[in-house]
Amino acid sequence: MLQNREGQRVPTVTFRTRQNNQWVDITTDDLFTDKTVVLFALPGAYTPTCSSTHLPGYNELATSFKENGVDDIVCLSVNDAFVMNQWAKDQEAEHITVIPDGNGEFSEGMGMLVDKGDLGFGRRSWRYSMLVKDGVIEKMFIEPDAPGDPFEVSDAETMLKHINPEAVRPKLVSLFTKEGCPFCARAKALLQQQGVPYEEITLGKQVTTRSLKAVTGATTVPQVFIDGRLIGGSDELATYLKEL
Repeated sequence: MLQNREGQRVPTVTFRTRQNNQWVDITTDDLFTDKTVVLFALPGAYTPTCSSTHLPGYNELATSFKENGVDDIVCLSVNDAFVMNQWAKDQEAEHITVIPDGNGEFSEGMGMLVDKGDLGFGRRSWRYSMLVKDGVIEKMFIEPDAPGDPFEVSDAETMLKHINPEAVRPKLVSLFTKEGCPFCARAKALLQQQGVPYEEITLGKQVTTRSLKAVTGATTVPQVFIDGRLIGGSDELATYLKEL
């Protein structure tokens, strides 16, 4: 039975991490002392749910967590430092601190180390999230003890709602661009001036003008989407931002 450890201190562990091609030891004191930290743990880097939803969700809502008193967001998995660092790079998870629990010591101390031998994974962490204040666990969201890989309560939205049900979410911004386009450069500058993070989709082999027209009805760039709504080009974006 997976135990809820609210009110208890986190286990005392030293993690072996890699920074700038050097081994760097990070302790649980380094991670949690005098800080408010959200930690989410998952079965493995590069696995489907972890890569498509769990990690991206926390990365996308990082600014909202920071605005509501969270000092750091930690992703922990029973993987080695090389795998965790490369996964974070591939995911562009610049707002997340990835921690390799390579020997499973922290997960075992949490009572969350489980046997995934049937999948060839060996022992891995169960999926959960927790809010930790100065090393003490204030809140845990533990996935149900059920077959497979449940993902129902340890997501970023659930944690943010617990911290502040009225928290403002960042706008989701995507823009289609092409290299050398001055209007695209203007659109990106406008978003950067407002401090609005965005996803850039550059026209090329994978995304063609045909794709752009199918999605936006236009063949010119930039084309900017905000929260699923087509805003238009750089002039329309400037007008939209002035009205905020």
